[in-house]
Amino acid sequence: MKIVEEYIDVQTTLLEIKSAKYIGDYVVRIFFSDGITRLVDFKPFLESSLHPSIRKYLDETKFSQFRIIEGNLNWNDYDLIFPIADLYEGKV
Repeated sequence: MKIVEEYIDVQTTLLEIKSAKYIGDYVVRIFFSDGITRLVDFKPFLESSLHPSIRKYLDETKFSQFRIIEGNLNWNDYDLIFPIADLYEGKV
């Protein structure tokens, strides 16, 4: 009996955030690498948190200073970051 291994060449695309724009009132418009755009409201998450390291981002100036690092939104060197799947779904 001859055993044959078959490999299927599957190309996967890593979902990334290409750009993001702060709209105001803790809302960010996020542009993903697959062409999808989401409007994400972070305010309910920030207001419901009791943790001081999260609540400090209720300072709108601090919140608006996110950067895109390795395809994800990042605040202050990974001080605040969200799963990209949640952002893609438009929820946090």
